[in-house]
Amino acid sequence: MTCVITRLGTLSAALALLFAASCSAQPLPRTPDGHPDFQGIWTNATLTPMERPAEFGGKATLSEAEALTYEKKDHHLFEERPDLPADELAHEKESNAIGAEESEAWEVGTTLARVNGLKRTSLIVDPPDGKIPSLTPEGKQRAAARRAKHDRAESVKDLPFKDRCLAFTPIPIVPVVYNGNFQIVETPGYVMIMGEMIHDARIVRMHATHARPSVHQWLGDSIGSWEGDTLVIDTTNFDGRGAFHGSTENLHVVERLSRSGADTLLYRATIDDPATFTKPWTIEYPFAATADRIFEYACHEGNSWVESRLRAARKAEEAAGAK
Repeated sequence: MTCVITRLGTLSAALALLFAASCSAQPLPRTPDGHPDFQGIWTNATLTPMERPAEFGGKATLSEAEALTYEKKDHHLFEERPDLPADELAHEKESNAIGAEESEAWEVGTTLARVNGLKRTSLIVDPPDGKIPSLTPEGKQRAAARRAKHDRAESVKDLPFKDRCLAFTPIPIVPVVYNGNFQIVETPGYVMIMGEMIHDARIVRMHATHARPSVHQWLGDSIGSWEGDTLVIDTTNFDGRGAFHGSTENLHVVERLSRSGADTLLYRATIDDPATFTKPWTIEYPFAATADRIFEYACHEGNSWVESRLRAARKAEEAAGAK
């Protein structure tokens, strides 16, 4: 096991030394070819939201007492969804108000994400304010068009891939509202990361080069390399139709995965798309080992939600026309 300490924060130097000593005393699990062994099933469920809420007053981390107070609150889906920025959160809350907040299906975690011994108030660590950078004018136009298309829902094709049960696991990986489990399998030439939601399987080609620029895929083209004991995954060649937060096919994501404890992985990803965001931004949070298994997610069979969504859009149009 290895432990990463990037800054001491409120930890004393003595505590930090004890923490480092306990980590170095335990060997890092490795695969037969000598690389760190990340294999197993992991969960990224957390109460830490994507963007830092105003209630935290700009604090990047909380004391144990502050964190406990927050964690004991009655958390609802649309208050705490960690996979959405604030503006999309408000839109989702308005368009899915009936029954959604109280659903027993949601699994948003029970604690804030802990990194280097400290509880984090946002997944975003850069910019330091914990907020997604402003969208470019082009990015704002695309975001508005995407929402209007989704709300209008004239065709099944107007709905996102996840609603049509085609693909779900975002790149970068962010916590989702349920089924936030992932299985990692390593071989010398490939690393597979399978998400429980719609059972997406990402195949990371190790020590390879990207496909030619004209080749676009829903989940992009992921190639991997090792920087010491850190797995670095570089993903390009996205298909803009399944874009992360409205990004284009030129989205570039660099992910870093390392052991941070006996039962934790530290995940860090930097998102860069100059056509969408005014500057690159970075998220960081832990994955925790879980004894849960990944079961089949039979989403597409009998997906009555799509039919209901289209019917609701037509009813809304009828009501608007009658006024």
